[in-house]
Amino acid sequence: MQRPYREDHEAYRDSFRRFVEAEIVPHHGDWEKAHIVPKSVWRRAGELGFLLPAIPEAYGGGGGDFGHSAVIMEELAKVHASGPGFSLHSDIVAPYLMNFGSEAQKRQWLPMMARGEVITAIAMTEPGTGSDLKNIKTHARREGDHYVISGQKTFITNGHNAGLYIVACKTDPEAGRKGVSLILVEDTRDGFSRGRSIEKLGQHAQDTAELFFDEVRVPVTNRLGEEGKGFSYLMRELGQERLIIAIRAATMMEQCLAETIAYTKGREAFGQPVFEFQTAKFRLAEAAAECEMLRCYIDSCLAEHLVEKISPEKAAKAKLVSTELLGRWLDIFLQLHGGYGYTTEYSIGRAWTDARVFRIYGGSSEIMREIISRTL
Repeated sequence: MQRPYREDHEAYRDSFRRFVEAEIVPHHGDWEKAHIVPKSVWRRAGELGFLLPAIPEAYGGGGGDFGHSAVIMEELAKVHASGPGFSLHSDIVAPYLMNFGSEAQKRQWLPMMARGEVITAIAMTEPGTGSDLKNIKTHARREGDHYVISGQKTFITNGHNAGLYIVACKTDPEAGRKGVSLILVEDTRDGFSRGRSIEKLGQHAQDTAELFFDEVRVPVTNRLGEEGKGFSYLMRELGQERLIIAIRAATMMEQCLAETIAYTKGREAFGQPVFEFQTAKFRLAEAAAECEMLRCYIDSCLAEHLVEKISPEKAAKAKLVSTELLGRWLDIFLQLHGGYGYTTEYSIGRAWTDARVFRIYGGSSEIMREIISRTL
C-alpha cells in the first residue's frame, strides 16, 4: 500500500522509534504502577524535538505537519505505550492556542510546551456531562478585568502533570452553546485543586484526574479567543482529535493481529499449533482482510487531513469504524491467546483494557453515529 508519508516523516519516525525503545519501553511498566509518566520524560521528549512537531518554528515547534504527529501516534501504539499523553498536548491543546490564542498567549506558552517545561490538558468533561458539551455546569462570571471560575471537571488526561489547562466554562449560563467560552487556567491559581487519580480499567500509566475550581480568579486576557465562541472552537478541533484516536486504533489492530499470529503459530494444542486449527486461521484471515481495508481508509483520511482539514463527518466515520473494529477483534485475539491473554504478561490483555475507552472518549460511538446520520 502507498502510505501518505514523505521521506522526512519516515526519518522522523526512525528518530522517535529510537527514543521510544530507549526512554519509554523499559520504564512503561513502572509508570503503569505509579499511574503517571515522570515529567523528566516530557522534558527529554522536548529536548529531542518530539513535542509540538506541527507547530511553526517561530513559536518553538518543529515546523512540520500532522504527518509528523501521526508518526508519533503510530510508534507509541506499536509498543502499547498508553502513558505518554504527547498527542493531547501537541495535537489537541497546542492547535487551540495556535488557532484561537492571542499573539501574547502563543509567545508565552507554545515555546514552553515544545520544550516540555509545561504540560497541558483540556478540561471539558464533567461528572454530569460527557459528550453534551453545551450543558456544562462550570461557570465563569465576569468581575471587571477578571473571570471567577467555579465548577468541577473529571476524566482529565494529563490532569496531574499539567501546569496549564484549557477549561470549557459557561460565561453566559442562559445562552446554551453560545454561552461557552474557553479560558486558560494555570495550576498555580488560588482556588484550583486536583482531586484523586482516577482508577481506570486500562491506560494505567496515563494520569487522569478530577479538577476543582473554587472561585478561581484569572485575568480576562486568559480567555482563548472570543467570549461565547468556545463551543464552535471545540467543534472545529474535534475532527483532528477523532482522527488521532482512529490512527491509534488502526495501528493497535495491526500490532495485535501480528502478535496473535505469532502466538498461535508458536503455541501448540492437541499436537499442533493453534494456528493450524481452521477456526483460528480463518478468523485471523478475516482480521487481516479487515485490518488492511481499515488501514487504506485511515491513510486516506490522513492524506486528506494533510492537505485540508478533515470534515467532521469523515472524522466521525474514521473513529467509529476503527474503534468498533478494534474492540471486536481484540476480544477475539485475546480468546486465541487463551488464559495467557487474560494476564498482563502478554500485551494483548493490556491492549484489550486500554482500547475499551476508545469507543467513549473523543465522542462516544453513539455520538459518531448521530453525526454521520445527519449527512444521510
